[in-house]
Amino acid sequence: MVPNAKQPLVFLPGLLSDGSIWSYQTRALAGIAECSSIEWGTENSLQAMAQTALRQAPERFSLAGHSMGGRVALEIYQLAPHRVERMALLNTGYQPLAPSPAGEQEKRDRYALLEMARSQGMRAMARKWLVAMIDLARKEDASLTDAIVEMFGRKTPEIFAAQIHALLGRPDRSELLGQIRCPTVLITGREDAWSPPARHADMAAKIPQSKLVVIPNCGHMSPLERPAELAEALRAWLSQPAEAI
Repeated sequence: MVPNAKQPLVFLPGLLSDGSIWSYQTRALAGIAECSSIEWGTENSLQAMAQTALRQAPERFSLAGHSMGGRVALEIYQLAPHRVERMALLNTGYQPLAPSPAGEQEKRDRYALLEMARSQGMRAMARKWLVAMIDLARKEDASLTDAIVEMFGRKTPEIFAAQIHALLGRPDRSELLGQIRCPTVLITGREDAWSPPARHADMAAKIPQSKLVVIPNCGHMSPLERPAELAEALRAWLSQPAEAI
């Protein structure tokens, strides 16, 4: 990389999210990173999403993936580790669908939300769903909740169905974690009930020389709930030497 040149940073949004979720971080990191975001269509597997990202990304780049996007980041590393300079895994996981009955319950819950999206609309579904995704102390914060509802509302039930299919078919990447050889940071919210700190601590223990960051007063939607804190954590990660460890 040319000294003092901005480094390519590719953002991977999560379920039903788009590039707007990274607006604050894109502005905050503009001095050191050339930021772009992948926009998901109707890809119905994490592997297909990874291929979409690889087609659009520069030859070598850093990755920051949120929630489902974190799982896509792992698929990208599985496919093309030589192209990844750094990796940030946010509010995410690495394990496959749990065995029954927990796995069957997850399927029922996800498909119930999909049916609500089809019958009542994406925004109505989002209003119900977001309560469990954010810090409960922020549930009356209209600026936060409206931003999430509008973002989800820009997607369609067809896209939702494709992404549910991708998540239910997620692979087990336990073995991959120990093979990661780029500077990696694991970031989640202290109040994230979907992807809790304990899971990220487990991931950090498996990834050589990785770092764990837990953001206080933050649920699952860290890029929107605590944008400044997340940007600072990403800045520190981007400041690490990019050489493989």
